[in-house]
Amino acid sequence: MGLKRTTVYVEEQDLAVIKEAAARRGVPEAEIIRRGIHLAAMGERRWEEPLDMPTFDSGDPTLANRVREILYDDSRASEESHEADGDHETHGGHGQRGGHGGHAA
Repeated sequence: MGLKRTTVYVEEQDLAVIKEAAARRGVPEAEIIRRGIHLAAMGERRWEEPLDMPTFDSGDPTLANRVREILYDDSRASEESHEADGDHETHGGHGQRGGHGGHAA
C-alpha cells in the first residue's frame, strides 16, 4: 500500500482518544488514524456491481415483504424515540442499507 502525506484538523477530544488508544496498543497514532480513515472510506464507497449474496427459498412468498415492514416499523419507532429524547442523529449503519454502498438484497 502506498502511503501519501496529508494534513487533517482533529478535535482535541478525538486526538486525546487516539493518543490513549495508540499508547494502550503500542502502535503509532498514525496507525489508529489510518485505520479510521480506511473505515470511513469503505463506509462511503459505492460499489460498481451488487454484492453476490446467497439466497434461499423459504416457501413463503410474503416473507420478504413482512421482514421489510418489520424492519421499517422498528427503524421508524427508533427514530421517533430518539426525536422524543431530543436526539436527532441516526445511529448505526451510517444511513445506508445493505452495508456496502447501499445495495439492498
